[in-house]
Amino acid sequence: MATKRLVLYLLGSFSVAVLSVVFIAEPNSNALPYNSNLSNSLRVSTAERVWPKLAFSWRAVLATVIGFLGSACGTVGGVGGGGIFVPMLTLIVGFDTKSAAAISKCMIMGASASSVWYNLRVPHPTKEVPIIDYDLALLFQPMLMLGITIGVALSVVFPYWLITVLIIILFLGTSSRSFCKGIEMWKEESILKKQVARQEETLVKSHDELLINTEYEPLIPQEKKTAMQIMRLNLRWKNLLMLILVWVLFLLLQIIKNDVAVCSTWYWVLFCLQLPIALAVFGYEAIKLYKEHIKRISVGNTESICEASIDWTAMHIAFCALCGILGGTVGGLLGSGGGFILGPLLLEIGVIPQVASATATFVMMFSSSLSVVEFYLLNRFPIPYALYLMTVSVFAGFWGQFLVRKMITVLGRASLIVFILSGVIFASAITMGVIGIERSLIMIQNHEFMGFLGICSSQ
Repeated sequence: MATKRLVLYLLGSFSVAVLSVVFIAEPNSNALPYNSNLSNSLRVSTAERVWPKLAFSWRAVLATVIGFLGSACGTVGGVGGGGIFVPMLTLIVGFDTKSAAAISKCMIMGASASSVWYNLRVPHPTKEVPIIDYDLALLFQPMLMLGITIGVALSVVFPYWLITVLIIILFLGTSSRSFCKGIEMWKEESILKKQVARQEETLVKSHDELLINTEYEPLIPQEKKTAMQIMRLNLRWKNLLMLILVWVLFLLLQIIKNDVAVCSTWYWVLFCLQLPIALAVFGYEAIKLYKEHIKRISVGNTESICEASIDWTAMHIAFCALCGILGGTVGGLLGSGGGFILGPLLLEIGVIPQVASATATFVMMFSSSLSVVEFYLLNRFPIPYALYLMTVSVFAGFWGQFLVRKMITVLGRASLIVFILSGVIFASAITMGVIGIERSLIMIQNHEFMGFLGICSSQ
């Protein structure tokens, strides 16, 4: 029920925001059209490449601290942290918006890669299965990459103020829902901890005897796995190779597309080729989950097919496809890895927090690295600054996972991951909202065009 309300809230709000462009962008005597000389000069000036030099200063130190904390919390929550990195790079360091988005992708890629490396050496908390759900990764990764391509195209067409409004609506909705989910899990964990405490108390006081420091050895000693054994269990080479194949195909299409004229015939052919690739992989995994679900229902097996506890019906599969495309679109608009949708979505469909974080981070590693390679070929970011901040993110991703996993083990509360996820999304809503509102006001003062732009004339 809560999921349906969230979907209705997002669809209704997005529809109102998009339709409002028609009224806000009405021609008047004060507004200048996009092709006017003043508007062109303003847009060129705001699109100029600004690359500060890497040097020791208070800006570099503050960026390091924010980047470390943002990467640590973002990867633990499975959202990346692009909503924090882009404002930090523009406001504090001084990069232009496009360069900030490119460096943000580098930081997300570094943090995601180190987090994946850490998670590969961590066992599943309850089962003898990989902590990364490869079925869900194969289901969401192609749609996420397709959405990123759509988001990049829409970032050219949509006015800046509309992107800001959509991001605020989305982030507030997902952060509030994740926070409520965290509270529900916290209450369930509290009840479970009380039940365990009562059982231990009953055991100690049974038969009017006080048993102190009594340990019971299991009849069959459990074999403790080494780090290499855990890593072998967590790796599924067939699924991993399929994910890499999708990544390579999307990358090749992006590289070739960047070398052809915008809006030419070959441009649209290459753009549309991404759709069958995404649908083929998504369809393969969706049919597999659907058939396994029907088979298990027919024999009365209620065990979940993958980590998600939902029924894999046609409606739920279509919903997952929509959310994957939406997550990628937001990633393309914002310069993030799409985790702001994928992280909360995995929790919503019943994935436990540890697996949701590991799976979302795993998928983000592919989507962010695709953008990094493309940005590198286009010379969109300075190598020294990108390498430095990416190194910071690599350490932050590893130690963030390590510290939070230790806290979960000590406190026995996996809901910490959900609260971190909610906090990162909410902080991103605030930072992106403040910057977006400020720049939109500047555009209004300069009488810039506030409506939709042409995808061909704007690139």
